[in-house]
Formats: sequence, C-alpha cells, structure tokens
Amino acid sequence: MIDKGYVHRLHAGAPGKPILFVLHGTGGDENQFFDFGRRLLPEATIISPRGDVSEYGAARFFKRTGEGVYDMVDLERATEKMAGYVRDLAASHGASKILGLGFSNGANILANVLVEKGVFDAAALLHPLIPFRPRANPDLRGRRILITAGQRDPISPVALTEALDGYFAEQKADVRTEWHSGGHDIRPNEIEAIQSFSAEYA
Repeated sequence: MIDKGYVHRLHAGAPGKPILFVLHGTGGDENQFFDFGRRLLPEATIISPRGDVSEYGAARFFKRTGEGVYDMVDLERATEKMAGYVRDLAASHGASKILGLGFSNGANILANVLVEKGVFDAAALLHPLIPFRPRANPDLRGRRILITAGQRDPISPVALTEALDGYFAEQKADVRTEWHSGGHDIRPNEIEAIQSFSAEYA
C-alpha cells in the first residue's frame, strides 16, 4: 500500500502500545525486517516502508554519489520526509512510544532523523555510517540508542562507528554499542542485543 509517499507494510498493534518503524538496507524492501519487527514486539504497530530512491534498481532512502559519499541535499529531503511520515503515523495510531530499527542505509536515515529532528524515543542502528560530524542536539538527552557493528565492516568502518557512539554520548543519550568480529552482516549477538534493548517496550 502507499501512504505518505512510501510503499509500506503495516501491522496495526494493540491500543496504547508503541509503534516500531523498521527500515531496510540498500537493495532491501518493506519485507526485509517486517516479520522480525512483529516477532520483536508482537503487540506494537509495525511500519516497514520501502525506500523511495532507486540506485540501479536497488531501493534506498536517499541518494549517494559514491560508496560512503552522501548527496547531502537529498539526505535533507529524505530526513524531512521520513520525520513527517513517522510523526503522522505515530499520531494516527495513538502510539505510546516511537521506536526505530534500521540496517545500513535504513540505519543511516534513522540516525539522521534522530540528529536533526529527534522524533524517536529509542532506536536500534544496525551497521550505520554517518561520514560527517553531526550537529549538536540537546533534545537527544535520555533517548535510548543501540548501535550494532562489525569490527571488520568495510562499509561502516570502526572509527566512524566509534565517532557516532561518542556523538550520542556527548548529547547525553543513553547509548551502547554491540560489536561482533565480522563485517557488514547481522550476527546472533546483535539479535540478542536488539531483543534485550526492545524488551522494555514489549
């Protein structure tokens, strides 16, 4: 279905429960994390949008000009759009909390919405890449953020992951990072960390 400009899948949860937005990586779609989100928080409303940018047929949430080089004008557009989309759907479903989970490109748009707009009460960022210094945002104080990462990830280098963790810590967010020894893939310890992180909202 189409709503607010994104093709998406929706599971309407119980009244008074959180809403969870699950955001796919490059080349994924609205199916990539939808079932995972439903298993994670069975009573929550789950929204899984498909990125509205095509990179040689691969869906993304914003444009880039090369690996790790973002089109900053389009990132701003995408951030405004995603923030409005999230706020509108959270309000229409009467959500108690607004939660986000994103992988790779999905983690990047989620992180930038947090930086620029706040919006999310808690977010799990799986292998994010923010290749610039974000602006200070004191509204991030107290927001819960989980970052998961690979120590040999060629797409999301360790130094930039550590810098993002440090940024959120400087904003007084409640942030932690879960590492594994691999690359740009999701490992069992990441799943366990996400489950533990989400348990408060079940």
